[in-house]
Amino acid sequence: MSKEQDNKAIVGRWFTRFWGEQCDLSIVDEIAAPDMLLKYSLHDPRRGREDIKSFMTDFRAAFPDLNFWGVADLIAEGDYVVGQWEGGGTHTGSAFTDFRAGMLPAASGRKMHFTGTTVLRLKDGKIAEEIGLDDGVTALTQLGLLTSSPA
Repeated sequence: MSKEQDNKAIVGRWFTRFWGEQCDLSIVDEIAAPDMLLKYSLHDPRRGREDIKSFMTDFRAAFPDLNFWGVADLIAEGDYVVGQWEGGGTHTGSAFTDFRAGMLPAASGRKMHFTGTTVLRLKDGKIAEEIGLDDGVTALTQLGLLTSSPA
């Protein structure tokens, strides 16, 4: 397999096992670089395996049905892989304070469903960076943390 095919396989496993319906945090130690950067507009950037695992543990405690999935084939070039996705969940768990725009009290019952595109950079077979552009405005509006005003 080519480097690009290898990288797409690694990212496919990451999307399924980290972001998918059943999160397996052992994947972080397996294929994330020790100082991996995870960055999306909804949350403060996270760096390092333990910080990333802590983020996902808290996110899934607040949104137990959290699930994201790919909506297009992965594209790879050199050390980079790009994926398009959609997903979300229902806030039925603990309070969540990790959104940059505010916090949710426990079990608000609010649902979020949104889309995004993510660029991942790999180095030596490990994910070094995951930087995503998500439709955070949609998610925050659905969660009641941002209100839309009439035009």
